[in-house]
Amino acid sequence: MSISSEHKPLGKQVTGSLHTLSPIVELNVGGEMYTTTLSTLKKHPGSKLAEMFTGQPKLRTDSEGRYFIDRPGTYFKYILEYLRSNQVPTQCIQDVYKEALFYDIEPLIKQLEDSPQIFGELVARKQFLARVPNYSENIELMIRIARAEAVASRRSSVIVCVVRTEEDAARCQDALNSLDMDKKSVVKFGPWKAAPSISDLLDCIQMDVEAKGYKISFQPHVAEKGFRFKSHDFFYKFLFTWW
Repeated sequence: MSISSEHKPLGKQVTGSLHTLSPIVELNVGGEMYTTTLSTLKKHPGSKLAEMFTGQPKLRTDSEGRYFIDRPGTYFKYILEYLRSNQVPTQCIQDVYKEALFYDIEPLIKQLEDSPQIFGELVARKQFLARVPNYSENIELMIRIARAEAVASRRSSVIVCVVRTEEDAARCQDALNSLDMDKKSVVKFGPWKAAPSISDLLDCIQMDVEAKGYKISFQPHVAEKGFRFKSHDFFYKFLFTWW
């Protein structure tokens, strides 16, 4: 009797209970091979990783019979080392943190969040940016404007207005109107109520745009001839370089 195509397994399907397995487990994590014990993988019962190896099998195997996990294998060694010896990694912290979140290993997640790298990103920088209205949307708007101006150009520019206080916002409104009359697109950031300065926000903008793969720099915006208002500290030009 033939098996219909919709029921053909994509890999070897594991059958039977994992309780009958050898305590030694071979893994293929994104192409990287690991050997460990079942007890190590199940060290934290509430984790997603432990659930993968508890009760009925939840994983397929590769052609060699190794359990396959479709995640970046490079960073799994740090996860495994933590499970074996409670050693918190000191390398590739951001990437290991993503994997710890995926495998839902709560003790490791908490310890990584106490590291300077994750603490600084989650508690300091992200909390600051959460107080800047429409920050993420403005980043995407900058990119759309830059890409629209990139046709047959090596560089394209986006004018950004950064206002930290309500007073600055009021002062620059007429200037923004003038720029609109010149048909220039301006992306406005702020105001916000937090300690970081305008230069801190500019660094954040550059960091987050570069994290998306773009090459970018910025400089104070110099008003063009005929501009009805003086240049203020809150106008900047971001340059996207395409080639």
